[in-house]
Amino acid sequence: MHMKHATIKNTPSIFLPYQQAWVADTSAVKIFVKSRRIGGSWAEAGESALEASRQNGQDTWYIGYAKDMAIEFIRDVADWAKYYQLAAGEIEESEEVFIEGDEKKSILAYTIKFASGWRVTALSSAPRNLRGKQGRVIIDEAAFHDNLGELLKAAFALLIWGGCVRIISTHNGVTNPFNQLVEDVKAGRLPYSLHQTTFDEALEQGLYKRICLKLGREWTAEGEAKWANEIREIYADNLDEELNCIPKNSGGKWLSRALIESRMTPDVPILLYKRGNDFNLQTEALRIADCNQWCVENIQPIIDNLPNNAKCFVGGDYGRNGDLTVFPLAIRTTGLVLECQAIFELENIPFSQQEQVLNYICDGLIDTGRMLLGMALDAGGIGASNSEKAQQRYGASVVECVKFSNAWYALNMPPFKAALEDGTVDNLPRHENVLSDLSAFEVIDGVPKLPKKKNKGKDNQDRHGDIGTALVLMHYANRTLNDGALTIGSRPSDTDNSVQQGIGLLDRFKNMIRGYD
Repeated sequence: MHMKHATIKNTPSIFLPYQQAWVADTSAVKIFVKSRRIGGSWAEAGESALEASRQNGQDTWYIGYAKDMAIEFIRDVADWAKYYQLAAGEIEESEEVFIEGDEKKSILAYTIKFASGWRVTALSSAPRNLRGKQGRVIIDEAAFHDNLGELLKAAFALLIWGGCVRIISTHNGVTNPFNQLVEDVKAGRLPYSLHQTTFDEALEQGLYKRICLKLGREWTAEGEAKWANEIREIYADNLDEELNCIPKNSGGKWLSRALIESRMTPDVPILLYKRGNDFNLQTEALRIADCNQWCVENIQPIIDNLPNNAKCFVGGDYGRNGDLTVFPLAIRTTGLVLECQAIFELENIPFSQQEQVLNYICDGLIDTGRMLLGMALDAGGIGASNSEKAQQRYGASVVECVKFSNAWYALNMPPFKAALEDGTVDNLPRHENVLSDLSAFEVIDGVPKLPKKKNKGKDNQDRHGDIGTALVLMHYANRTLNDGALTIGSRPSDTDNSVQQGIGLLDRFKNMIRGYD
């Protein structure tokens, strides 16, 4: 769950909006991907002080990767205790004993005890086991721990008796276990709460105003801009990772060839409808007849071979001259696997015939007793008109018009990759165009999407990841549009009285015209 917060306009309260959202989130496990020095750990220290002061609270175990981090955190807890006027003792330095294999290991610890009986303990290094401990665990700068996997395994054991785990960090590379953890949450593999705040977002929500308040400076917009630019200059080449929450070394191919080929099947067809430039100049009747004949010969056999009562999903990426229009058709099995049945490619086909092909697919599914559960269509640019017509024809509960953005890609690409990895998207055509188009996705500024450059398909044809985008939309439809199945007699055009009345008026008008002949 990615939290979004309102813009702060005036001098901030004790917590800034992103800090408020973090403290208010009571999830058992939550993760904070953050810019450097925006007060993530400081906010967590405030929450820890409050938790330890409650009679029904818990102990807190803070785990950094260095002694200095432990000292800074426990001092912040002490400051919060004074601010809240909580009854708490002084910072105590001692040793905590942890079990490491068959041995006991002593770790230097800094503790504040509260009148409630609970305590906050900051550790100078990370134990590999928290056996015998209970309460809240804070793993700070998680990306910089030597063995994050083992540390998380130890921390999650505390969840059994009502504890919680808070994971806070800036990024430390795209292959780092922390980034893998974040990607797993984005992909829906792990049910943890996810927060992210960049340096610019923190500024927007009042970070510099808070700094001015603390230092006794007068805030000005010019001063904030100057200060922010100085911070950006300090980080220079590391700006994206340190301030913008984008892990380094995040360029290159997003999907490996091995992964793509593992989901391919030789018997699944790609069916191409292609015509020359003169086709667009033919009469409407000829174009309709030609398209209908192609549909009967290529689409109808696919529909006829589908299981009875098949639960069907369609994706759609639109093109015209340079890019292709692509409609993949898939069914969802009883094992919840989305299996591609065919991919229909349209090259240099007029928009009206693109609409005709899509309607043939959808009407064919509905009229033969299959269930059209969801369809997601590219609604950007030249796709806007036809995607809107499809939504009007089949209803908003079944058709979503998708306008791509970085936020959409960031939210929906990781689940698609996860589905390829776990086999819940399968049966893709074993074809050069599928491999080329899916391989075209790259991680750009931390987000998987298509670059502006073209990729090469069969016979060195220029493409722009057309099949890849359509497959992502097909999977998106399966994830989000699965409640309003269209069956025989249920589509809006079958039941809308105004439409039927309009058809009746048109027929009467035609009869009137014939009467004047």
